[in-house]
Amino acid sequence: MISNAIQSNKKTSVIPFITCGYPNVENFVDLLISLEKSGSTIIEVGMPNSDPLAEGLTIQYSSMIALKNGVNTNICLDIIKKARNKGLKIPVVLMGYYNNVIAHDTEKFCIQAKDSGVDGLIIADLPVYESKSIVDYTKKYDLSYIPLLSVNSSKSIIEEASKIASGYVYCISVLGVTGERKVVFDRVKILAQMVKKHTNVPVAVGFGVSNKSDVIEIGKFADCAIVGSALINKIRESKDDNIVDVAGKFISSLI
Repeated sequence: MISNAIQSNKKTSVIPFITCGYPNVENFVDLLISLEKSGSTIIEVGMPNSDPLAEGLTIQYSSMIALKNGVNTNICLDIIKKARNKGLKIPVVLMGYYNNVIAHDTEKFCIQAKDSGVDGLIIADLPVYESKSIVDYTKKYDLSYIPLLSVNSSKSIIEEASKIASGYVYCISVLGVTGERKVVFDRVKILAQMVKKHTNVPVAVGFGVSNKSDVIEIGKFADCAIVGSALINKIRESKDDNIVDVAGKFISSLI
C-alpha cells in the first residue's frame, strides 16, 4: 500500500513527520486529517521517547511535550485508530526506537500496530543487520519495514537495507541529527542512486528538508521528501487555536 501510494503519485511525494500528541492530544486526530487533505502521500507519526538519539532540538522538544501530555506507545496506537475511524485514509508509518517495540514484545507490537491502522514501521536505532526478527514479523502481519540509511553507509549495508525494505527506503541527507538547515544534496543523491540499483522500492530523503525548493531538488533523484522539524517549528510558532490550519497550509506550500 505504501509503495503503491508513492508510485501512483505524479509529483514528488511529501511525507510529513509529526510527534504523536504534539502539541496536544485533543486535536491531534484533526491535525492528521488536515495533513492528508493538504496533499501528504504518507504521514510518519513519531512515538515520543525520553531519549531520542537521532533527533535535533526541535523534535526533542516535541517529544518532551508529548510525554508531558501523557502520550505513550499505547496512546499512539489508539490515536491512529481514532484517526482511521474518523476517515484518515492515507498510509501511516509509525516511527520510534527499539525500546518502544520490545517493551510490548515485538510480535504483539506488530499485531497491535496493524490492528490500529498502521501501515509501516521505522525503528530509528535498530541496525540493519539486527532487524531480522522484526522484519519477519512485519511480513507476517502485512506491515512495511522502512530502513534508514545515511550518506556514510557501507555498500554492504546499502545492499542489505535495500533487500529488506518495503514501503520505501529512508535516506538521511546529512550527518548528524534532525533539524532545519541548509542541505547540500550531492552526497544523498549518490546514496539514492546506489539504493535504486538494488531495489524497486521508492526512495525517500529526510533530515533538513525545509521548503519547496528542497522538495523540488529531492524530486530530481528520489521519490519522496520527508519534512519534520520545519513542520513542528511552524506549529510551535502558531497559536493553539490555529495549529491544524497552519500545519495544513505549510504542507500544501511544499507540493
